[in-house]
Amino acid sequence: MKKLIITVIMMMAVVLSGCSQDAADDSEAITVFAAASLNGALDELIEMYEESHEGASLVASYDSSGTLMAQIEEGATCDIFFSAAQKQMDELDEKGYVASGTRTNVVNNQVCVVTCKGSDTKVTGLGDIYKAESLALADGTVPVGKYTRQALVSAGMLPGSDDVSLITTKEVSSALGGIEINECANVSAVATAVAEGSNEVGTVYKSDTTGFEDKLEILEVIPYELTGNVIYPAAGIVNEDRSEEGDEIVKDFIAFLKSDEAKKVFEKYYFDTKVD
Repeated sequence: MKKLIITVIMMMAVVLSGCSQDAADDSEAITVFAAASLNGALDELIEMYEESHEGASLVASYDSSGTLMAQIEEGATCDIFFSAAQKQMDELDEKGYVASGTRTNVVNNQVCVVTCKGSDTKVTGLGDIYKAESLALADGTVPVGKYTRQALVSAGMLPGSDDVSLITTKEVSSALGGIEINECANVSAVATAVAEGSNEVGTVYKSDTTGFEDKLEILEVIPYELTGNVIYPAAGIVNEDRSEEGDEIVKDFIAFLKSDEAKKVFEKYYFDTKVD
C-alpha cells in the first residue's frame, strides 16, 4: 500500500511538471511576416532582441511582400509586417489591417544587376542587360521585380505604365529583344538561380549579395534615380487575439528596429539606414 501511494504521488508530480512545462511552451509568440531579402538581418535582430528581453518570443516567416500581404488578407496570423516596398503596406493600411501609430520606415536598399562569379557575360549593367542569354527576374508583384521594371521604364528600355508592377514578364522579354526570362517567386530565388549558374544575370537587392560574395558578382548598383527609393516599412498588424503584453512587444520590437544597435546589423547586410 505504501509503495502504491508513493507511485501515485510520483505520477502526480510528473503530470504537474508536464502541465507546468506546457504552460511555459504555450507562451505567446509574436509572428513577423518579412520580405525574403530581410532573412539574414532579421534573424540576427530577433535573436538579439530575445536575449535582452526575457520572455519575448518572435517567429519570422519570409517570402515576397506580395505573397505575405495576400496571406494577411486571407486571415493568416501575423503581428508584424516588414515589407520590402511601400505599395503592399499602403494597401494593407487602406484596408484597415495596420495597427494605428505603429508604421515606420526602417531601411532603404538598392537594386543590383548580378552574375555568377567567373561568368564570361557581356553584360555590364542594366543598360545592356539584353545581351544575356537568360535573365532571372522576380514577377511584378514582388518588390524587386517592380523596382527592376521601374528602372527599365526610367531608362527608356521599357514602355511606361500607370502601374509598373502590372508589366508582364513576357512584355519585359519582348522589350529586351526576346531574352529568355526565368520568372522567380521572390528575390531569394533570383539570387540562387544566378549563384548556381542557372541564369546568366539577374536583379536582386544589394543586401541579397550578403553571404554570396564568393558566388555573385555585382555588375551594377542601379541608382535611385532609376528605381526610386527602395524603402522597407514595418508596422504592427491588427490581431484581436493578441494580449496587451503582446501589443507592447510589437511596439517595442518595431522601435528596436530603428535603434543604433539594429542599424549596425542592417548595415552589415548592406542596407542603408539613413531613412526619414
